Amino acid sequence: MTSSARIEAAWRRACAWDVAATKPGNVSHASAGHRMTATQFLDSADAAAPAIAHLAGVVGEGIEAAVAATWVRVGCNTNLGIVLLCVPLAAARWRLGLTPVDRTALQLALGAVLADLTPQDSAAAYRAIRQANPGGLGRADDEDVHQEPTLDLRAAMSLAAGRDRIARQYRDGFAELFSVGLGALGTAALGPWAPQGPREDAAAEAVQRVFLAWLASAPDAHIVRKHGAAVAQSVMNDAAHWLQRPISGHALDADPAWRAWDATLKQQGINPGTSADLTVATLFLDGLIERREAP
Repeated sequence: MTSSARIEAAWRRACAWDVAATKPGNVSHASAGHRMTATQFLDSADAAAPAIAHLAGVVGEGIEAAVAATWVRVGCNTNLGIVLLCVPLAAARWRLGLTPVDRTALQLALGAVLADLTPQDSAAAYRAIRQANPGGLGRADDEDVHQEPTLDLRAAMSLAAGRDRIARQYRDGFAELFSVGLGALGTAALGPWAPQGPREDAAAEAVQRVFLAWLASAPDAHIVRKHGAAVAQSVMNDAAHWLQRPISGHALDADPAWRAWDATLKQQGINPGTSADLTVATLFLDGLIERREAP
């Protein structure tokens, strides 16, 4: 399998699991929400796939092309955060070519990708952000996305790292994806999504636990922007409660309380979007790794 084929397969798998596993407040096959459906997310993944797989060597261009293709297909912002997280990961895997990759090699390559980012990458990413126009996007005193950038993309993202967890990944070398994300996923085997069966049920639980790990470990930035810190903290506390449950090998959908939490969040317009984006990036990262090693 070529590196581009590996990247595309990992991308499609991660995006399929994003809507296959029910995550409270997020869109899934079982539960639409926020005026969006699972079909829109899958169409977005399909539209963005060529940019993710084949333009990943140039991060800014990859981000801009993926968002533009998504907008043409679905006409709304379904995946900006996912794209911002996954394009640098794809670029790192792209650099390693046909070499079988473990997490250490990928992390080192990712560091090199981030070190090589330029103001041109920032300009392309800013155009993508403006086109996607995410909810809660305001103005910044420094490196505002509505202005021409003066810093490389990593440095620009670092300015927002204190308030945005996606930006923090750029600053910190995506360290949390390897610790929080892969740590929560553990040894779960995520094959291509299938609608039923015990293995898929256990895999859905693993995806849900990755989501909970992200949501329980910091206030969700998307919730903070739209609803404030107190609401984000409350949702974070609920996630921590769910994360304390022992692993059962069954998707959490079986519990009526899980479905009720999902319904309540959507009724209140609360979308843990940053945690969902980080979950997809975790699954994508896992799909890029061919050689397993101890965490």
